[in-house]
Amino acid sequence: MRVAVAVLLALVSVVLLSGSPEDKRVSIYSTIASYSLPVVERNRMDYVGLLEVLEPLGTVSARVNGDHWRLRYNDADAEFTANKRGARARRTDFDLSANFVLEGGRGLVPLADLSILLSRMLGGPVSFNPKARRLFVGGVAIHFTAQVSNTTPPKLIMTFSSPVNPAIATEPGKLRMTFSHDPVVAPSSPRLSFDSTVITSASFVESNGEAELVVTTTVPVLASFSDNGRTITVGPPPSPSATATAPQVPPPAALAPATAPLSTRVPASPAIVAKPPASGAPHYFAVIDASHGGDERGAALTEQMAEKDVTLVFARLLRQELDSRGLRTLLLRDSDATLTLDQRAAMTNVAAPVIYLSVHAASQGSGVRLYTGLAASGGENAGPFLDWDAAQSPFHALSDAAATSLAAALHDKQISVRTLTAPLRPLNNITSAAVAIEIAPPDGDISRLASATYQQPIAAAVAAGVADARDKLQAARR
Repeated sequence: MRVAVAVLLALVSVVLLSGSPEDKRVSIYSTIASYSLPVVERNRMDYVGLLEVLEPLGTVSARVNGDHWRLRYNDADAEFTANKRGARARRTDFDLSANFVLEGGRGLVPLADLSILLSRMLGGPVSFNPKARRLFVGGVAIHFTAQVSNTTPPKLIMTFSSPVNPAIATEPGKLRMTFSHDPVVAPSSPRLSFDSTVITSASFVESNGEAELVVTTTVPVLASFSDNGRTITVGPPPSPSATATAPQVPPPAALAPATAPLSTRVPASPAIVAKPPASGAPHYFAVIDASHGGDERGAALTEQMAEKDVTLVFARLLRQELDSRGLRTLLLRDSDATLTLDQRAAMTNVAAPVIYLSVHAASQGSGVRLYTGLAASGGENAGPFLDWDAAQSPFHALSDAAATSLAAALHDKQISVRTLTAPLRPLNNITSAAVAIEIAPPDGDISRLASATYQQPIAAAVAAGVADARDKLQAARR
């Protein structure tokens, strides 16, 4: 976008993937998904679940036969033996750096071997920074340059090879940008010095599955984003007089005027979406979207079980749980109706809820997976209008906060849960906190997936997580 959006640095964004400081994490970045997984210690070494690593990247399954654990990813097979180093992948034998660990059907591999394992299974280049626990699949890395302008006052201009969406925070004399979702890599020198008395230096640090860029300053500064998130400018805020005399830029003639009713601002083939009104309480607190429906069956979970049916059952349970907590809820479809992704997003944005919850179901894995949108490269914003494909960008921190609350509530109920990010629609078109909830069968028993006995505790935990985040989400929407 041409008009930079100022970010007040006193606001500390919630970072979903970082976890608590004591929890070890490994982050994996690819063109398909970027996500973070827990690292566990076994035999005084770091291990990670191999099936969990591969699951977001393709079709994966595993089975146990005694001490043998066999994994299939797309068309690639791998075999491991409990308490043995010897392994086999794509018909090639090799040794792990430490023994393979098999726990309750879950296969754990040494973290140090993750790069070579993924390279063999994916059949492509993989790079791994073991100290920072950040792994990059293919040429996904984002590079950047940084220089201080000769303007008065001076500004630090950082240009990235792809759009980024860091969490930003400040402390006296420092500005911190934390990249959890973005595969940003270090410049040629991790510490940059500038010939400026206002912005003196910047340092790049990687640790525990994330990267941080620390800018050292001598005056208060704010950050602004432009070029669809490819450029971040850091500098002192404009003086009040400059702000008062700044010319007003009218919206392009092709866009509806700001005074037009909200319903007229959503075109049939949306290219833009108007921001919902900032004042006044929303009519609905939550919008629940049971994915698929009608002509779109979704995944064939079994020969008789379609994803569209499972999501509708769960959505109805979740609505009941939210209503019982005093949270008024709109169910986008309460029948076997067909809705396009654009229709789902447009209906949600017109309702202007505090949170949007998209419901999905899967036959692979177990427990619950929570997804937040991955920042998308979009077109130009203008006034109250946001580019359709990047409408979620201003709400990423809220979505991360909501997903964190949901994950905590599920964990409290001893329900297996993972948090990931992905460029999912319609998440990226939603102008509120937005989380996709994907439920998988318990312990691989697909027959129980549609059971209310299985779904009810999950729905209750999700509703509890939403309720726990109520005050934070409502405050941010005012």
